[in-house]
Amino acid sequence: MEQIKINLNEPVYTLCAKHPDLIEILSALGFTDITKPGMLQSAGRFMTPAKGAALKHIPLEQIVEKLAEHGYKATI
Repeated sequence: MEQIKINLNEPVYTLCAKHPDLIEILSALGFTDITKPGMLQSAGRFMTPAKGAALKHIPLEQIVEKLAEHGYKATI
């Protein structure tokens, strides 16, 4: 299975529009706000997974590993 490449410096909204399954994956990692109505469409347009990880004190390595488990190759 070939991994899907994503850039963690892309806005969350853009990533989730291309790959809707990321909403559930990112939410499980601690980005619970993206499941709230309107948050993905508003804050998600400028917030990136890399920025969100820094704000929520989630190690980027943990995000990269979890995404890899789901078939994604995350770059920064």
